Amino acid sequence: MRRGLQGRYVTISTAGEKIQAFVPAPLPPRPPIEWTPELRGKFDQALLALGRLDSVSTLLPDTSLFLHMYVRQEAVLSSMIEGTQSSLADLLLFELDQKPGVPLDDVREVSHYVAALNHGLRLLEEGLPLSLRLFREVHGVLLAGGRGSDQTPGEFRRSQNWIGGTRPGNAVFVPPPPEEVPACMSRLELFLHDQPGPTPVLLKAALAHVQFETIHPFLDGNGRLGRLLIVLLLCDQGVLQTPILYLSLYFKTHRQRYYELLSHVRTTGDWEAWLDFFAEAVIVTATQAVETAQKLLDQSNQDRDKINRLGRAAASALRIHRALMEHPIATSGSLVEKTGITPATVNNALDRLGQLGIVEELTGQKRNRLFCYTKYIEIMNELAGL
Repeated sequence: MRRGLQGRYVTISTAGEKIQAFVPAPLPPRPPIEWTPELRGKFDQALLALGRLDSVSTLLPDTSLFLHMYVRQEAVLSSMIEGTQSSLADLLLFELDQKPGVPLDDVREVSHYVAALNHGLRLLEEGLPLSLRLFREVHGVLLAGGRGSDQTPGEFRRSQNWIGGTRPGNAVFVPPPPEEVPACMSRLELFLHDQPGPTPVLLKAALAHVQFETIHPFLDGNGRLGRLLIVLLLCDQGVLQTPILYLSLYFKTHRQRYYELLSHVRTTGDWEAWLDFFAEAVIVTATQAVETAQKLLDQSNQDRDKINRLGRAAASALRIHRALMEHPIATSGSLVEKTGITPATVNNALDRLGQLGIVEELTGQKRNRLFCYTKYIEIMNELAGL
C-alpha cells in the first residue's frame, strides 16, 4: 500500500548549505498495515521458524557453547556491513591477546559489539525496560573503543549527520535535525511500550528497526545498534529465550534491496514491501541457524566418539574438547585456565586430539603454540557464507 510520505521535510542550514532533513511520523503506520493473505502467511512462517529456532536448546547438550560462538559470528557480520574486515578467527585471536591479521581497530569494534549485546541483555535481565536509557547505555559500550570512540558514545547526537555522499548537500538521506531527535526517540519508545496500542512483537521489531534507522539518533553506530534492537526486543518480549536470531548476514547479502526498501518506506509509505522482506529474512536466518546447530551437534558427537576410544586419556581430552567448542582457537595456557587441568595433561590431550584430526596446531612452533578446532570454525564460516 502506498500511503505517501511517512513524515515531513524541514529545511536546515548545515555545512554552509541549505538541505532538506526528514522527520518521520510516529508509529504505527496510518492507515494500518494491509494484511494480504500472502503477507499474513509469510509472517506466520516467520513465527514458526522462530519457534523452531527457540527450541534449539532441546537439540544441543549445552546451548551456551553454540551461543558463545554464534554471537561472535554475528558481531563479525554486523561490523562487516559498516566496513570492518575482521574475521571470526581474528576476533578469537584478539580475545586470547594474540595478534590478529587485520588492524586492531577493526577487531576492537567487533569485540565491543559482543560486549554491547551482552550489556543490553544484562540490563533487560535486571529489569530495565527497552528504553532510551538502555539504547544510550548499549551505545556507550558499542563505541567505547576503536574508530567510534570520539563520536560521543552513549549520547544522542547534537549535530547533523547524513547517509551517503561527501556532505549533506549530496547525501542519499538526511535524518532529522538534532533538535528533533529527542522527540522522535521518545515517540519510538512509546511505540515499543504499546502506546497508543499493542502491536504484535515481530511486526513491532520490523517497524521499529526502520524507524530507528530513519531517526539515526547517534553520530555513529546506528546500523549496528538498529540490528541489535531486533534481537533485544525479541528477547525482551519472550519470543526468544536466548539471543539467537541475527539478521546481519541476510541484510548484508541483500544490501541493495535493504536500503532501497528503507528509502521506499519513507517516501511512499509502502510498509508491506518492507515487511515481506523482513519476514523472509527471519525465515531464512532462523532456518540456517537451526541447520548450523545440527551440524555442530553432529560434528561434536563424531569427535566425542573418537575421543571416547582413547581409554584412560579420554576424560581430560573431553574436557579440552568442550572448552574448544566455546573458544575454538586456544593456547595451552588458556585451556589450563579454562579447565583447571595441569599443563602437562593439557598438552598431552592436545597432542592426542591432533592425532585424531580434531585439533590443528597453527604456528608450527614448539613454543607459544596456537590450536584450532578447525571443523567447528568451518561450520560457523559456512553459516556466514565465508
